[in-house]
Amino acid sequence: MPERRVLAKLKQWARALKRDALAVYFAARDPRIPWYAKALGIAVAAYALSPIDLIPDFIPVLGYLDELIILPLGIALVVRLIPPELMAEHRTRAAAVQDRPVSFAAAAAIVVAWLAALALCVLVIRRHFRD
Repeated sequence: MPERRVLAKLKQWARALKRDALAVYFAARDPRIPWYAKALGIAVAAYALSPIDLIPDFIPVLGYLDELIILPLGIALVVRLIPPELMAEHRTRAAAVQDRPVSFAAAAAIVVAWLAALALCVLVIRRHFRD
């Protein structure tokens, strides 16, 4: 039974972290947010989306520590830099977006775009090595 409570708390924490990450994204585009909070928010988002990690993910256990420690700390710092009333507004907007159903058409379009880009790369590489 205690394992279920721990798992439920972890899921709740992960949902809140995801909501706050989206809220930070919205805040970075808000002109009412101080420039330094925007800059740090963009840096945290770029690190989160970057394929380059401080500790590569293929290293067992340590590889995921940066995602488990650095990103939540970065998001928490940005949240503290944003005025509370503005953060509440962006959290509300982020929660509303999270509750929307996922667009499978948009996901399919993205997959098709990536496959087309991959096919183009393969075509260019094949032509390059034929010459």
